[in-house]
Amino acid sequence: MANVPLRRAMLDAKLSNQNLADRCEVDVKTVERWLQDEARVPHLRHQLAAAEALGVDTSVLWPEAIRNTVKTGPDREVLTVYPYRSACPKSIWRNLISSARNEIVFAGYTNYFLWLEHPNLAKVLKRKAEQGCKIRFLIGDPDSEVTRRREEVENVPLTVSTRIRITLSEIEQVRNVPGIEARFGDEHIAMSVFRFDSEMLVTPHLAKLVGHDSPMMHLRRYQDDGLFDRFGYHASELWSNGRDVWAEEPNKRTENTSSG
Repeated sequence: MANVPLRRAMLDAKLSNQNLADRCEVDVKTVERWLQDEARVPHLRHQLAAAEALGVDTSVLWPEAIRNTVKTGPDREVLTVYPYRSACPKSIWRNLISSARNEIVFAGYTNYFLWLEHPNLAKVLKRKAEQGCKIRFLIGDPDSEVTRRREEVENVPLTVSTRIRITLSEIEQVRNVPGIEARFGDEHIAMSVFRFDSEMLVTPHLAKLVGHDSPMMHLRRYQDDGLFDRFGYHASELWSNGRDVWAEEPNKRTENTSSG
């Protein structure tokens, strides 16, 4: 059976067979075989390359493979697994942010990478908040003992506290926007949860590795008390115990921001 979703995505992206082959670094005949047979699933690196080129999730391009792999039960909420967060196409993040209507949660300890990969994020979030979307940032305290210990573990030039202060500087742009909140918390040091309505990206941080070197799961909510709800509970609990970033003393919030 022909892969109609893949063909549709190529048409939407205005990419020819040769264009996609070049992006995925495969022969054009390989792309033709993908199009001819929906059950023919490329290697993971080619799936990710195609998803990045076409601006959609791999589950959209090869839905039959997903249905055959994930049948029923809690694991059906797992859409995609990436061995590294950095392997997730930037287009996935853009699509999740732009499609969210009710709630966005950025519960990453530093959230630093967001500003690198999405330069206009503050403007996008301001517009979404004005349209009624509730946006929350849960950020590590740059001056806490937890942060200091993590810096020792990671031992990288761009320290955890510096990355946090860069995020604090960036979110100053949306400080007075109704619907956008930010809180400090330390308990999510080992796990990042990013929620976009009924979809979620979750990264458990491995040993001394920084976020982009840790694995990530893309989840979609399909049931009560499933994986999605469990991680959602985690983020909600930490948020409820957080401290308002903008209630902190201005000098503490902005101190050393220029060092980033």
